[in-house]
Amino acid sequence: MLRPVSNPPNPWSSTHVEWIGEPPAAALEVFEEKARAILAQNESPDLPFRWSLNPYRGCTHACAYCYARPSHQYLGLGAGTDFDRKIVVKVNAPERLRATLQRRSWKRELIMFSGNTDAYQPLEAAYRLTRGCLEVCHVFRTPVAVITKSALVRRDIDVLAAMARDGLASVFISIPILDDALSRKIEPNASLPSKRFETLALLAGSGIPTGVSVSPVIPGLSESDIPTILERAYAAGARRAFSIPLRLAPEVEVVFGERLRSALDPARVRHVESALRDVRGGKMNETAFGKRMRGVGARWEIIAQLFHSTCRRLGFNAEPADAIPEASQPAPRIGRQLKLL
Repeated sequence: MLRPVSNPPNPWSSTHVEWIGEPPAAALEVFEEKARAILAQNESPDLPFRWSLNPYRGCTHACAYCYARPSHQYLGLGAGTDFDRKIVVKVNAPERLRATLQRRSWKRELIMFSGNTDAYQPLEAAYRLTRGCLEVCHVFRTPVAVITKSALVRRDIDVLAAMARDGLASVFISIPILDDALSRKIEPNASLPSKRFETLALLAGSGIPTGVSVSPVIPGLSESDIPTILERAYAAGARRAFSIPLRLAPEVEVVFGERLRSALDPARVRHVESALRDVRGGKMNETAFGKRMRGVGARWEIIAQLFHSTCRRLGFNAEPADAIPEASQPAPRIGRQLKLL
C-alpha cells in the first residue's frame, strides 16, 4: 500500500546538499510503502548477479536514457515525468533485509545495490535506507557491490571501507558523459561528472575497490569520451571498468528523444539516432536476452575496440576481482547463481 507523504523531507536542505546539486524545478511527490520483501532475484542471463536491492522506485536523477523507467508503469504511474518526480520509498528496507539475511537458508551471496534505480538518489540523504541496508550486510558479512552516479555515496565511506577491509564491498561509479554541461542536459539531477571523478578518488583513497561504468555508451554523442573517462577514472584510483550500449525500450525512447531535441540541434539529433540504429542492427532497441546488452555491426566494433584497447593500455581489469564483468563477456552460471568475474 502506497502512502503519499504530505510533507516529504527535502534532500536539498540536508547536510549533504553540496554533494547533490541544485534542486530540480519540478515538484517532488513522495510515497512511502512497507515492502514485503526487499531483495529482487535476477533470472536474466545478461546480468552477472542474482540478487539486487532497490530502496526506491523512480529516480529524481531523471536521466533521459534510464532503462528502469518502464518499471514505474507497474505501479500505475508513467515512465516519463512520473518516474522523475513520483518516488516510492521502501521505508522498512533495512528491517526486511535483516529478516532475509538472518535466515539459515541465506548463503551470503553478493547483493547488487542499484540493480534498478539509484540507491543514492537525493532522497537517500534524508531517509538513509541504503546506509541502513549496508550496515545490515556488514553485520551478516554479506558482500555488496554498488553502482551509482551520485556523489552522495561519499557519506558512507566509513561503512564501505570497513566492509572492504573484509573483502565485502566494491563501488562502481557510472560516468557515460564527460562534459558537465552536456550531462546536465541528459541526466539533469545526477551529480556532475566532475564530482563523480572526485568521488572515485575519495573511495579509492579509503581502500574501497572501485570501478567505472562507461554506460550507457550513446553512439554519436558520447563514444569519443571513452578514452578520457577511462584515463581520469584510472587516475582517480578505479581499477575495474565495463561498458554497455544504450538500451531504449519504447517508453524510454520517447523520453530520450524529447531530451535530445531540447539539448541538441536537429542535425546532431539525427546523427545520434542514425548511430544508434547502426549499433542495433537497424533498430532503436534490442530486447532479446543475450543480445540486448551488446551492440552489433562495424560501428560498435570500433567503439568496443576503443574501450578495450584503452583499458589494456591503462591497466584496467588486470587482476581477477569480484566485480561486474565487461558487457562483451557472458557471465557463466554456477547452478542458478552467476559467477562474478
